[in-house]
Amino acid sequence: MLDGPDRAPSRAMLYAVGFKKEDFSKPNIGIASTWSQVTPCNIHIDRLAKESAKGADAAGGKSVIFNTITISDGISMGTEGMKYSLVSREVIADSIETVVGCEGMDGFVAIGGCDKNMPACVMAMARMNRPSVFVYGGTILPGCATIKGEERDLDIVSVFEAVGKHAAGEYSDEELETVESCAIPGEGSCGGMYTANTMASAIEALGMSLPNSSAQAAVSEDKMRDCFDAGAAVMNMIRSGIKPRDIMTRRAFENAITVVIALGGSTNAVLHLLAMAHAAEVELSIDDFTEIGKRVPLLADLKPSGKYSMAALVKIGGTVPLLRILLEAGLLHGDCLTVTGKTLAENLANSPLRYPEDQQIIRPLDNPIKKDSHLRILYGNLAPGGAVAKITGKEGEAFTGRARVFDSEDEGMKAILGGEIVDGDVIVIRREGPKGGPGMREMLGPTSAIMGRGLGKTVALITDGRFSGGSHGFVVGHITPEAHDGGPIGLLVEGDVITIDAANNTISVDVDEDAMKARRENWTQPPPRYTRGVLAKFAKLTTSASEGAVTDKYL
Repeated sequence: MLDGPDRAPSRAMLYAVGFKKEDFSKPNIGIASTWSQVTPCNIHIDRLAKESAKGADAAGGKSVIFNTITISDGISMGTEGMKYSLVSREVIADSIETVVGCEGMDGFVAIGGCDKNMPACVMAMARMNRPSVFVYGGTILPGCATIKGEERDLDIVSVFEAVGKHAAGEYSDEELETVESCAIPGEGSCGGMYTANTMASAIEALGMSLPNSSAQAAVSEDKMRDCFDAGAAVMNMIRSGIKPRDIMTRRAFENAITVVIALGGSTNAVLHLLAMAHAAEVELSIDDFTEIGKRVPLLADLKPSGKYSMAALVKIGGTVPLLRILLEAGLLHGDCLTVTGKTLAENLANSPLRYPEDQQIIRPLDNPIKKDSHLRILYGNLAPGGAVAKITGKEGEAFTGRARVFDSEDEGMKAILGGEIVDGDVIVIRREGPKGGPGMREMLGPTSAIMGRGLGKTVALITDGRFSGGSHGFVVGHITPEAHDGGPIGLLVEGDVITIDAANNTISVDVDEDAMKARRENWTQPPPRYTRGVLAKFAKLTTSASEGAVTDKYL
């Protein structure tokens, strides 16, 4: 790209952006920044990108910072705008690939903070297969407010649940305003084991970020050092000849799944790890989550189903001690290579970190919260292609109820807030799948409203859409085939009896085959909701949720 007399025009362009003559002989290191003012998750990433650039330069490279987009799930949740969320994962991966490929960069650091830009960064790394390191922007600190005379730690889910409490009359207008104005105190990603912290932990376990990158506060000095070190690490990978696909092996993805389960991570991890594996050309399926889940316990008492925030886990040592526990128990592959140039086992052997004896956040292996995975892959006549549930056991492991059918999230949310949902109902929200939505909206609004109205243990919700990492309760998403493709969820009617069995991993409707066949014969596919632009392109190209909802599988 820059060598030889014929590349003089290229060098001329770069003189104008700050290159000096000696820089043309150095490795060109991109710094992919997801900075924007769109969301607190990413508001600080320009500062982090500059620090990574310093690290790359100090190690002998020449850094070039460039931006890509990000969107905010938290702001767009429950609106038409949320349909762009999953779509943005593909746009971000495409854009990083485009810049790195076009500019001939020798390696890059990618820094992400909100849910979709994190797997997108790793997808671009896998596609390009050039030395690269992911940096997590870091977790937010908890908000704090006094509600009804009690001081409480708050986060974004507190606000969503406060909406339900307000609808039920438990919170006044003033109390709702107090929660919304105090829940988000500053920079960083949503503070529980929601999707951002889940994916950061998974990427670290995968070997694509530096040790403990996933468990640092956004505003900490540790995070600044992590960024500097990441820039230097890319240069070390270049010198050592290490590329992402050397790291992103099948065994590394098994490590990522193991850590997601132990931490009680988001159902979105299923969708994103499948997409990341596809980009790396690694065979991975939803059934692998079941097999690994049989031997891996849920250990972390973290929000949304648990008590503690990610900031609390950071205080006791972060993710490294957990990785050590899992490795010593034989639950991780210690021989997997990482971006440090060392194996996972070597990284852990060099770390002195262990949890304090009196901590309550990470349970011991012999006293887990749940002896096997909370992520359940369900099959049955309602989901012949699979579905994903998040069942910690606190909700129970089985639910049977009457179908309440809604053809959009908006209709379902209106019914919940309007008091139309009662004990024993199974809320069915359909036509929200990858194609039908399009874009597979997250149902944090409905699930939080259910919790806020005190129905968390008496009502279930199923959808061909998906859930935020902040969702909890008896919920099943990613139902495949989706309604838009004629899946059984699109054939349900009011009053159908639905059974969810998370012990036997089944989801079924009590309708015989002949009756379902008659419904199918009377079904016609609805027209696409979008016929132009990025949503239409996504709907046309996407695979099913059970295949990661990727857009380049059948090209």
